[in-house]
This record gives sequence, structure tokens and C-alpha cells, in this order.
Amino acid sequence: MGSLTTRLLTLLTSLLLLTPSLVLGLTNPVLWHDLADLDIFRVNTTYYYSASTMHHSPGAPILRSNDLANWEYIGHSLPRLQFDNRPEFDLTNGQRAYVKGVWASWMRFVPQKNTWFWGGCISGVGRTVIMKAPAATGPWTKHTELSKCYYDSGLFVDDNGTMYISYSNGGPTWVAQMNADLTAEVRSQLVFTAPTPPGYLEGTRMYKRNGTYYILLTKPPDGTWMIKSSSPWGPYTLKVLVQGVPNPVPGANAPHQGALIDLPDGRWAYAGFLDAYPGGRIPVIAPVTWGSDGFPAVTLVNGALGATYPDFLPSSPVPSLNARDTFPGPSLGPQWEWNHNPDTSRFALSSSSGLRLTTASQTFDIYQARNTLTRRIPGPISTATIQLNYGEMRDGDRAGLALWRDRSAWIGVIRNNGTISVAYTDTVDLTLSSWTTANSGVIRTTAPISGGTIYLRISADVQPSGNKQATFKWSTNQSQWNQIGTYTMSTVWNFFLGYRFAIFNYGTVGTGGAVTVPWFQIDMGRL
Repeated sequence: MGSLTTRLLTLLTSLLLLTPSLVLGLTNPVLWHDLADLDIFRVNTTYYYSASTMHHSPGAPILRSNDLANWEYIGHSLPRLQFDNRPEFDLTNGQRAYVKGVWASWMRFVPQKNTWFWGGCISGVGRTVIMKAPAATGPWTKHTELSKCYYDSGLFVDDNGTMYISYSNGGPTWVAQMNADLTAEVRSQLVFTAPTPPGYLEGTRMYKRNGTYYILLTKPPDGTWMIKSSSPWGPYTLKVLVQGVPNPVPGANAPHQGALIDLPDGRWAYAGFLDAYPGGRIPVIAPVTWGSDGFPAVTLVNGALGATYPDFLPSSPVPSLNARDTFPGPSLGPQWEWNHNPDTSRFALSSSSGLRLTTASQTFDIYQARNTLTRRIPGPISTATIQLNYGEMRDGDRAGLALWRDRSAWIGVIRNNGTISVAYTDTVDLTLSSWTTANSGVIRTTAPISGGTIYLRISADVQPSGNKQATFKWSTNQSQWNQIGTYTMSTVWNFFLGYRFAIFNYGTVGTGGAVTVPWFQIDMGRL
């Protein structure tokens, strides 16, 4: 009997390994990364995801999945925030672009042109930029720049190839028909003004099903609505899609904004995001059913967004998003984004030494320092660790690992008058709304170090219902770790983006010093 049981268990294990379709379903959040204003769509059997990045460069990350559950970063639609060489996106001349740049935007593959397009109104510039590429992975180049701001827009390609942009400038919903080259507007029309409730609606995405046109709209911070019509120009009727429902992340707002996704077998799904600060806005996905009135409805579980939806799609695993990064080059991995545009002459990548950062700014303000490299913090709790080689630092230099947002803290190496110390610094703050620097930081704790190499670590609980604390540690041998600071993260939403891990190096006296980071690693949980 025991032998038969063993053989059955071995057979079952083999089937599970050889037949991915036996491992099905969605678990929410599908990806605990700050990826807001999402646009998800399908091309053949592959799903693509585009998101907002504000002032980070490159902008508009692209993710790919075969099952809506397992995602990988594959590139960015906006390689550089370059809009008439606006200096604020370069952190030069004392100017900055915090919370400007890439807001809600769209991405689509247009089969009639065999071309990928991305577009969005650039906040702080007031114009719509459209990029194009021969493949989702690039290379992406500028297609056109339109003087009109299509705010919170979505691109829709009709059956005959006619392209429309839905948008919401100031609340009412508009539709613009574009020319065949997607370089100019043919006509635009106000198609819907929402009654109260819901009142103000934004975040448009346009679709078509069975000859009916739909526009998905959001009511921040917790509702998603739909309007439908037999014509792209209306008249449209309104119905709530999902509003104020509980979700699987305690302390987070209800799902809103997002996208509708058509599956190859005719089913549909809804993707939205949860406001889940301090970690940011994180994606959730649920099946959709269509009612006799022609409107969709999100499938709930006991009146709430499901923590899981089993038997949804065959599982298609991807490489871990948290693998150790050794910065081999020739370019950074697509999971990385700089704070504003980098000075490309002041960093290098090498398979032998990793990331080399030469000081690119002389400042006492990390928010004005160029070449700060950021990465989203995966929730609910995770730890980032780097090796930092500091032998080439110069007096006045500051380099290390930051917990990065409008309220920040960091652990790093400081060199003053030839003396080298590890330090913990907090109260690194921007002012709300104007995003000027309120405080450049207070050094709380220091300890002398020597030897040229140190290991720095930040563990962060980014759950909205968690303790929201981050711990800062250092080591010279990776076996004995010294805790040097504890920081409680802010949950204020106004900055929009969630906390990130960030690698930095800047000079307070001059430039020219350098550090190398042979590797960066994320581990789930607190170390």
C-alpha cells in the first residue's frame, strides 16, 4: 500500500510539473509593486502593462505576462524625459519636476500599422507626446508631439482601423478622432458629462464589444464606472462597475481606475489599482461578466474583491523580479528608474565591478542630486541589500541606500576631512504641493568604518495596515549586522508614488568622487 501511495504521489508531482494548466488562478494583489494608472491589454495570447512614473526616467514601464498573474519588466516607452530640453527634468539650474512628467497614459499595438504606440499628456508641459516602436521591447522613438493635452487618455482602434483618443479634461469625457498617422486630430467632441453622483470622473479607457462602444472611467479614490453607446460620439449611458468594495489588502482603498481586458476565449477581466500607501498604488485583477443590459460587472466573492480567483488562466511563471542584480550592462534592467534624467557620463555598468556612480551633483540636498537610482519596494515586507565599495570617495561625499519618497531616510557612507563613517539620516523632506526641499536631513547616528567595503540594508513594511516601519542596518562581513536607525514611513497620498529603494552618490564639497555597487538584492520579508 505504501509503495502504491508513493508511486501515485510521484505521478501527481510529475503531472503538476509538466502541466502548468493544473496550477491556475489569480491572487490579489497580482503584483505588489507601485504601478498606478495602469493600462493592460492583450496581443494574441500575451498581456502588456503600462503605468505612470511621474518624474522618474526612463518613463512608462512596460510589463509582460502570459497569465495576468506572473509579470516581468521588459522596457520603457519613454527612454528619456526630453521635452524641448526642459531643465527641470534634468535636475539642473536648481529646477526640478517632482510629481510632473508621466501621468495616466496609454499603450497599444496597432495591427494595421504593425507598430506599437504609447501616448500621454506630460504633466508640467501640457502637451501630448506619442512614441512608437517596432516591438514592445523597443527601440522607442518619438512619433509626434501634439500641442493639445489629452488628459487621462486612452487609445482605441476600431475594426476599420480608425483611431480614437478618449480623454477627460476637467471632468467631462471627450472623444477625439485621430488621422490615419496618429499625428493630428480630425475632430473632437464632448460626449458625456456625469450627473451627481458620481460627479467628477477621469481615467478614461475606450473599448468596443458586440458593436457597442464603452468608456471606462474612475471616481477617485474608490470607484470605477462605465458608459456605453452605439456610437463613439454618444449618447452614452452610465452605470457603476465597482464602487467602495472591500479588498484583500487591509487598510487599502477600494479598486478604481484601470482597464478592461479581453481574453482569447471570449471572457473579460477588470484590472484596477488599490491606494495602498506607503507602498503606493498596486494592481488587482478580477473576472468580469456581462449583464443583459450590456454592462459589465466585476465578479466579487462574498461582496468583496476576491483574494483569489482559481481556475482563471494556466500559470506561466516568469523569472523572479527579485533576483540579485550585478549590473553587468550594457544597460540597466527595466525594473530600474532614475530620479529625473541621469547624467549618462557619470555612471557606468560592468560585468566585473557592477554599477559605478561618479558624483554628478554638488549639493547638500539629495532631492537635487542627480543620478539617484530607484527601484519599487515589493510588498508586503521586503529587504534591499547592497555592497558598496567606497575607496574612491572624496571629502564631502555622501553615498548609500535610501528609503526614497517625499519623506525619506537613508543609510550611507560619509567622508569628512579624510574621516569615513557610516551614517543614518532622516528628516529628508519635501514640502507638500510645491515639492521644494523642506529639510535636507538630520544625521542621527554615525560609526567609524574602514576597509573600503560595506554592506547596507533596509527592510521596509509597506502594508497600509502594517507598522510602516523601515529598519536600517550595516555590516562589514555580511554575518554581523548593526542596526543604526528606524524610520516610520509617511502615508500621505499627495506625492502619488509609493516608497522606493534608491542608490545614491553626491558631493557636498565638489564632484569627482566615485563608488561602485557590485550587486543589489531584494529578499522578501524582514532581515
